[in-house]
Amino acid sequence: MAKPTFRANPIQIHVPATSANLGPGFDSLGLALGLHDRYIAQITDEAKLDMDIAGEGADSLRRDEKNLLIKAMYAGFDFMGGKPRGLSVRALNVIPHGRGLGSSAGAIVGGLVLSRALVLSGDERMVDEELLNIASKMEGHPDNVAAALYGGATIAWQEDRHGHVMARAVALSVDPRIKVLAFIPTHSVATAKARRLLPETIPHSEAVANSTRSALLVHALTHRPDLLFAATEDFLHQKYRQEVMPKSFALVTKLRNAGVAAFISGAGPTVLVLHTGDAKEVAELSRVGGEQFAVQELLVSATGATAVSA
Repeated sequence: MAKPTFRANPIQIHVPATSANLGPGFDSLGLALGLHDRYIAQITDEAKLDMDIAGEGADSLRRDEKNLLIKAMYAGFDFMGGKPRGLSVRALNVIPHGRGLGSSAGAIVGGLVLSRALVLSGDERMVDEELLNIASKMEGHPDNVAAALYGGATIAWQEDRHGHVMARAVALSVDPRIKVLAFIPTHSVATAKARRLLPETIPHSEAVANSTRSALLVHALTHRPDLLFAATEDFLHQKYRQEVMPKSFALVTKLRNAGVAAFISGAGPTVLVLHTGDAKEVAELSRVGGEQFAVQELLVSATGATAVSA
């Protein structure tokens, strides 16, 4: 592949927060949320990386080639034929880190989409399916990155093609009546730590129950919000992780005992509620979290990572 030609003008990317699993859809279902990180980048002639970060992670994230956003940008440039001489990047992060809201997926997809937008004919050099595969390999699984790329709700999976594991995804249009309420705790939980708590096997009856709920959830998200409570019941992973997020698990239990479609967002510890309620119902639900959680009303983001001229 010929070396790419880079755009001179700066490019801005908006990338949504995401929630994975949505209850039973472990490592497969994802949802894009109306909470966006914003990245601005420009190619420079000076042979250096100039990066600044504001918002979430401003005091802790690296500002060099080991930053996840920069890693993703360089991976995208390499796939398209080569890196630029210099790069100036500004990141405004609003997605909470370590809370199960897809901050790492946002950085990965945002970086890849940003690199593609900075290359002339980048959409031809790296199509969405190729971008998804790079993102999935960087993230380790495709659920969050698929939702961050395509928006709305997504079903993601992996399949073996001639000895190569490929990530695939399809996007779903979410019923416009569905809204989201996020209960975000102050503490974080490492995804790797939460995954280590999962058992190697589960009873056949629980596997059957989980597969039926996961299938039902696709229909509930797209056409029947009245089925969301039944469809978000999980038998596969949440109960095994409760020891690292007892307050979140207790909140899920409390909400579900009241008939509310609540679940742990991704690896947690954020609790998400899918609902069609009015302002009064939202206010009542918000009080259930008490002082342990910051409550945020969100919409589903119909679009994924989007590039615009800065």
